[in-house]
Amino acid sequence: MARRRNAIVIGAVVVAGLAALTVAQSDIPYPDIPRGQGEFCVEDTEFMRRNHMNVLMHQRDDTVRDGVRSKQHSLKECISCHAVTGPDSIAVTVESPQHFCRSCHDYAAVKIDCFQCHASRPERGVVAETVKE
Repeated sequence: MARRRNAIVIGAVVVAGLAALTVAQSDIPYPDIPRGQGEFCVEDTEFMRRNHMNVLMHQRDDTVRDGVRSKQHSLKECISCHAVTGPDSIAVTVESPQHFCRSCHDYAAVKIDCFQCHASRPERGVVAETVKE
């Protein structure tokens, strides 16, 4: 009898905790992620949200070590497709909080170091072609 009562109490506490967590999460602001300019990304959106760093690092290794330059996972292509324009109609740099990469990285408090070497905006007038392999 005591075990059953304990199980009921524990179950009630878990349900109450989950309800409180659900209410608390509804007040959490989420980042405003700008949409890319192409019809679709080179990978599924959820895949890219979870794995973009691994994909970029793999592409980096292929390019630097083996000289393989493909468009599908190229940082330059990502920047071209996901460029966000400022009020002057020119793509913003990573210095701007509007920058595509910063929308999530600022939210997650993760430092972006790609742009110490790479351009954080496309060449003027360049928009990536949508590539799907």
